[in-house]
Amino acid sequence: MKNLLNLAIFLIICNAVHAQNFEEQTEIYRKHYKEEFLSSKNSPLKKDDLNYLRFFEPDSTYRVTAVFKRIQKSRPFEMPTYSAMNKTYVKYGQLKFRLHGKKQSLTVYRSLSLQSQPQYRDYLFLPFKDKTNGVDSYGGGRYIDLRTGDIKDNTVVLDFNKAYNPYCAYSDGYHCPIPPDDNHLTAKIEAGEMNFGKEH
Repeated sequence: MKNLLNLAIFLIICNAVHAQNFEEQTEIYRKHYKEEFLSSKNSPLKKDDLNYLRFFEPDSTYRVTAVFKRIQKSRPFEMPTYSAMNKTYVKYGQLKFRLHGKKQSLTVYRSLSLQSQPQYRDYLFLPFKDKTNGVDSYGGGRYIDLRTGDIKDNTVVLDFNKAYNPYCAYSDGYHCPIPPDDNHLTAKIEAGEMNFGKEH
């Protein structure tokens, strides 16, 4: 009985430490995310605007392992943007995972224009919509960045706590891709970036 009690206490402590570490890691990620607005040449935000960035509380249940399946011989297609200017992508692969017990699927894309730039050669793009759009999060959907190196043994760790808004959420005049219908989730993704707290 004593051993079982000690085991229960140990597991509680481990879970608490894990949660704390996850929260710290998420906060560090968000700090870097905010700093990038100040170093980017075409950033829509100034230093004072960063106070209006809002996020869901870090939640490790929105960090899942997805099974990756490569899409072979994918043809380039034009993905519409909110400025009516299309961008050329190819379907790179499909991610299948469970979120809160329910099966989900998303397609990850590769930009042909970015693929030609050495610093973005391994860049993958994951745009999506979910049931929080237009309520708690930006109505136009959100994005997650991935790299080809994130794919290990045909799996990818997908962290929705790193979901971020397109520049169109902050200002007009940007060419933000519209998440394709295949990437419209029926779930509420209460993780990552929320609505910008300032009108534009």
